[in-house]
Amino acid sequence: MEVIVERGKSIEATGVPRADTRTAAVSGKGLWAGRIMSGLAILFLAFDAVGKLLRLAPVIEGSARLGYPVSAIFGLGVVLLVCVVTYAIPLTSILGAILLTGYLGGAIATHVRVGDPLFTHTLFPIYIAVLIWGGLYLRDARLRAMIPLRARD
Repeated sequence: MEVIVERGKSIEATGVPRADTRTAAVSGKGLWAGRIMSGLAILFLAFDAVGKLLRLAPVIEGSARLGYPVSAIFGLGVVLLVCVVTYAIPLTSILGAILLTGYLGGAIATHVRVGDPLFTHTLFPIYIAVLIWGGLYLRDARLRAMIPLRARD
């Protein structure tokens, strides 16, 4: 089969353009920045999950203030820990990021429902999501291949 390359796009003999699968390489500094960002998110979320699993008094009080029954806190800790472990394993990190995005979306909805301050409480899960997805983007070539950031031609 004949392949013609034209300005970064490959066109097979059938004339149908194929997706360009080339990805930008990340420097050593970018890779380390991604690891640090991911590590911060993992540490914060694992700390939160362990607090829920151990049913620490501040966690119980905070969750009750948000309207969650005490009986639900352990289950939330299990779900969060499973999502964090899934994200921490390189082979399943994209699935983990997707699961954590859903979990953090619920946290945003909870803070909106109780009327918490916007920048310090309501948007805090988005700050964590930026660490999750930014770190993953910098350290995972599969994600960069799925979502290529390119300069305009």
